Amino acid sequence: MTGLLPFPNISPEIFTITVFGMEFALRWYALAYIAGILIGWRMVVMAIKTPRLWPQNHPVMTPQQIEDLLTWVILGVIFGGRLGYVIFYQPGAYLENPLQILMLWQGGMAFHGGLVGVIVAGWLYTRRYKITKLSAADAMALGVPPGLLLGRFANFINSELWGRPTDVPWGVAFPTRAAQYCPDVVGICARHPSQLYEAALEGLVLGAVLLWLVWRRGALKTPGVVAGTFFAGYGLARFVVEFVRQPDAQFITDTNPLGLALHMGGLGLTMGQLLSLPMVLAGIILIVRAKRSDA
Repeated sequence: MTGLLPFPNISPEIFTITVFGMEFALRWYALAYIAGILIGWRMVVMAIKTPRLWPQNHPVMTPQQIEDLLTWVILGVIFGGRLGYVIFYQPGAYLENPLQILMLWQGGMAFHGGLVGVIVAGWLYTRRYKITKLSAADAMALGVPPGLLLGRFANFINSELWGRPTDVPWGVAFPTRAAQYCPDVVGICARHPSQLYEAALEGLVLGAVLLWLVWRRGALKTPGVVAGTFFAGYGLARFVVEFVRQPDAQFITDTNPLGLALHMGGLGLTMGQLLSLPMVLAGIILIVRAKRSDA
C-alpha cells in the first residue's frame, strides 16, 4: 500500500462507571445521537420562531409541537432503523433468532429503515393534529444533517462501516480483524474512510445547502422543496459513496466479490444504492410538484 494513515487512538467509550458491580459506559455513538437530535431540534425551533420563513408568514407548528414531535421521531428512528436493518440486510439470520431483533445494544441500524420510521411517525403526528404534512416534512428535513454528521464521525471512531481497500494517500488502517482481512493485500490493509466521506456529503454539504435554501432563498414558503432536496441530496451522496464503501459481509461471495445486491455480468448495485435510488426519485418528484404548485 502506498497510502496509509494510522487509525487514531480514540476509545469508542468516553467513560465507564461501575455501580454495584455493573459497568455502564457512555459511548461516542450514543452521544452523537443525543447531540445530533438536540442540535437538529434547536435548528428547527429557530426556524419556527421566524415567521417570515413560512407561507403567509405563519409557522406550520409551535415550538411545543416540535418538542412533542421529537419524541415520535426518536421512536421512529429506533424502531424503523432496527427493523430496516433486519429486513434489508440480515433477514435470514434474524428469522432464525428473532429475539435478537430486540438486542439493540449489539448494533445493527439502517438509515433507510430509520427514515421510513420517521416518515411514518411524522405522518401519524401531523394527521392527528391536522398539521400541513409537506411543511412539517420540510421542518424535519432541516434538522437531520447534524445527526448524520455526528453519527458518521461516531461510525469512524467505532471502526465500523469502513470503505473498500485502497492505496490513496488518506487510506486508513482500521484496527479490527474484519477490516484487516484483505485477501489481495500484502501487509497492512488501508481502506477508504467512507464514514468521513458520508459525514462531509450528508452532514456538512447537504446541511449547508438546506440552511442556504431556508435562510437565504425562502424555500420553506414553497412546501416540499426542503424535504425534496434532502431526499435527493442524501440519496445521491449515499449512492456515490457506496462505490468505495465496503458492503455487508453477507453480500460478499466468491462469485460476487464486490458484494452487489443486484448484479449481472460483474456490474450492478449495492443494497445501499438500491435503497438510495427511490430517495433521489422521490426528492425530484417533491421538488417538481412543489415548484408547479407555487407557479
